[in-house]
Amino acid sequence: MAQKCVHKGCGKTFSDAEEPCTYHRWKCCKPRVLTFDEFMTIPPCTTGVHSTVDDTPAPEPQPSNEEVEAKIKAQKDKAENLPPPVARAPIAQSAPRPSPSPAPPEQQEEEEDDPTVEVKDGATCKRKACGIVYKGGQSRKGEECVHHPGAPIFHEGSKGWTCCKRRVLEFDEFMKIPGCTTKDKHVFVGKKKDAQDEEEVKEVRNDFYQTATSVIASLYFKKIDKARSKVEFVDEETVELDLHTSDAKRYRTRMTTFGKINAEKSSFKIMGTKLELTLSKADGMGWPVLRADDPHTGEIIQAGRAGRV
Repeated sequence: MAQKCVHKGCGKTFSDAEEPCTYHRWKCCKPRVLTFDEFMTIPPCTTGVHSTVDDTPAPEPQPSNEEVEAKIKAQKDKAENLPPPVARAPIAQSAPRPSPSPAPPEQQEEEEDDPTVEVKDGATCKRKACGIVYKGGQSRKGEECVHHPGAPIFHEGSKGWTCCKRRVLEFDEFMKIPGCTTKDKHVFVGKKKDAQDEEEVKEVRNDFYQTATSVIASLYFKKIDKARSKVEFVDEETVELDLHTSDAKRYRTRMTTFGKINAEKSSFKIMGTKLELTLSKADGMGWPVLRADDPHTGEIIQAGRAGRV
């Protein structure tokens, strides 16, 4: 019987209890990002097996909505009561600039599933905070998709959504805020994307590390479509990439490696958030950079430095 894994960062539907699972433990790793979408794509750092038992430590008692609002108000009052800045010598003043008018809230296009695209077993609804998983063959009549159509906001310690008024202090509580809008259909696959509509991506973030015999490089490009993507080790110094994603993006490059590689022994692996290249060294030399045309100081490093390719 298929069950859904409750581990953070996994959420897959599984039937084999011994199937490998990559996930996040409680307060486990240190990547820091600026946007919510980037946070949701941080690669899992722990390997184990799937589980249906939530082992997250019991949360501390949460403050009431009144206490949250009082804390937010106190933070605002504190900021307003700060002493004025110390006056400095006057400087030549130019004509005052008109304050920019606030940008109107972004209107998100309502997306729907293309009826000609097959929904695969285990697909998760794409709408924020819904989380419903499709079970193969099930009827889609009478669906109810409860979600947030807006964007997440984090301001002065409070967290919430632009589409509704509830605010909380803790991130775990934010993730549990129920959706405020209901639609009669889930979005499991979205609109069908044509090849000519793909967005060309010019560069992607990468990093690498190396051993005496190989260089392991990670190129961060989310939702790579394995069926349509191509990775070819052309010769002892050339790797060709033609990557397509399920959300209509494409990244193509012909990469000349810093050192010579054994093309036959090199390999690649496509993951949820990246492409991992294992480049077999032909001469055992250390690489200071990944590509031959990357700037470098001549320092041979074991832990790769982030860059773009």
